[in-house]
Amino acid sequence: MSLSILSSSLKGSVLKTVRVSAATSAARPASVWTARLYSTENNSNGKDNKENKENKEDAPASQDAAGSTDAGPAKSAQEEALAAKDKQIAEIKDRLLRTLADMENLRQRTAKEVTNTKDYAIQKFAKDLLDTADILTLAIKNVPADEIAESSTNTHLKSLHTGVSMTRDELLKTFKRYGVEPYDPINEKFDPNLHQANFQVPMPGKEPGTVFDVQKIGYMIKGRVLRPAQVGVVQGTD
Repeated sequence: MSLSILSSSLKGSVLKTVRVSAATSAARPASVWTARLYSTENNSNGKDNKENKENKEDAPASQDAAGSTDAGPAKSAQEEALAAKDKQIAEIKDRLLRTLADMENLRQRTAKEVTNTKDYAIQKFAKDLLDTADILTLAIKNVPADEIAESSTNTHLKSLHTGVSMTRDELLKTFKRYGVEPYDPINEKFDPNLHQANFQVPMPGKEPGTVFDVQKIGYMIKGRVLRPAQVGVVQGTD
């Protein structure tokens, strides 16, 4: 009886020891695995943190490089835009200067035309009166000198001559007041711009091309020939 009890007690102690040992063995690997897993996670997190830190450090450099790369084309485009604007401004300035020059030329031409119109407005009218002046001059020249002398008794002719002379002189004064002046080219060199040669005669002792006779005197208006003088010219002997 006592042996059975002792055997049963020993058997229970052995089983209890075995269970404790098994429980201890089973518990130890779990704690070790948990520690190893935690260590691995920490290492992984540290590596990730290190990579993130490196990425953050490299990011500004990459952004600076990208910014400098983008700034290059942007700056070039801005310079091209400024160059285009400068060219456009230069073209507008050139057109403006040309327009101002054209306007100034137009103003000067208009002023000159107005002056010419004012100065030569009576040109046709004055030219029509030249025949009247020529007739008066011819009438005066054809009166014999002895008939108008002081000793002459032909008072009517003398009075007529005086009246015609005064009329002619007043007409020439009116011409002069409006810029119309006569010129007599006797004994001058023939000038085709001022003279109209009606005939040529060889005359010994006179230089060829010299005006020796004036049939009609010439007239000018404001420096412009209104009517050329009608003359006779000495012909050369060649």
